[in-house]
Amino acid sequence: MSSNSFGKLFTVTTFGESHGPAIGCVIDGCPPGLAIDAQEFRHDLDRRATGRSRFTSQRHEADEVEILSGVYEGRTTGTPIALLIRNTDQRSKDYGDIVSTFRPGHADYTYWQKYGIRDPRGGGRSSARETTMRVAAAVIAKKWLAERHGVHVRGYLAQIGEIVPDAFDWDAVEQNPFFWPDAAQVPALETYVNALRKSGDSIGARVNVVADGVPPGWGEPVYGKLDGDLAGALMSINAVKGVEIGDGFAAVTQHGSRHRDEMSMDGFASNHAGGILGGISSGQPVTASIVLKPTSSILIPGRSVNLAGQPAEVVTKGRHDPCVGIRATPIAEAMMALVLIDHALRHRAQCGDVGVVEPRIPRSTCGTSHHG
Repeated sequence: MSSNSFGKLFTVTTFGESHGPAIGCVIDGCPPGLAIDAQEFRHDLDRRATGRSRFTSQRHEADEVEILSGVYEGRTTGTPIALLIRNTDQRSKDYGDIVSTFRPGHADYTYWQKYGIRDPRGGGRSSARETTMRVAAAVIAKKWLAERHGVHVRGYLAQIGEIVPDAFDWDAVEQNPFFWPDAAQVPALETYVNALRKSGDSIGARVNVVADGVPPGWGEPVYGKLDGDLAGALMSINAVKGVEIGDGFAAVTQHGSRHRDEMSMDGFASNHAGGILGGISSGQPVTASIVLKPTSSILIPGRSVNLAGQPAEVVTKGRHDPCVGIRATPIAEAMMALVLIDHALRHRAQCGDVGVVEPRIPRSTCGTSHHG
């Protein structure tokens, strides 16, 4: 299977299946000298993991990272970094009933048509389990971006079904299992998701991700645009069906007099463009939003066909999320960070000797730090 790698200078290749013995990745192009320890992966992997609350799939994986290469005496060497996580809680028997049947809304049918064979255990390669390694790779990317450029990437759940935050507080995001920015609404979300689970159905969600501190100049016109690469990276996340940069589709109803981000020497007056102009970062916060479809693995019967071309009814058993968006925030952050470090290195390679160019609009006053 091709296309398992992304990035030009900071390249990540992932491997493994949901119910195979292990998943892993190889990171090529990481700058040398970055201090990294296996325990540093724990925080973000726990944030992404299933089984940490009753509102997500109850699969419990240890997610212990083994660093196989590219790190010596606690620092990156500049050679490929190989990371491995062994799968410890597979229940492949849950998928015995769908070996010969295509689940509607899943990649079963398309994988079969493309390869003539598929791994039905938990979706195999198309499972969200694969994103664990993206999050692991991004731990390294986040640390380098923060230490070298003061860039910080963070995200939050911005909508689940028809529910949107009534207020916004970054401090609240990490204090609840939904990554929700309004603490007062968390009890209502718990009731909502519990009702979904009992009904056997699922719902979609929206996640916003923001990178603060991105300097101006990252991105390459015309075919290496920062927003183009970011959109592609975010769209590669399982279940994502839409991506917006800045105001995104809301720009349809905006007049140019409002949408343009006016400038003065005090800063930008707004950030409708999401911190990217002409494919190049402007120095404002880089903002993006993803929409995730409702989980297709549900208990409500659905019509399908089997390998013999006969009608079949599918009921997906096993451990599944009533809303995959609940744990998508760390994954969206990961893809943002991986795109940014790749573009930071690409910018350094071509334009690293370009000094400060005047006029330079202050970064501290460049628009908002969250995307609503």
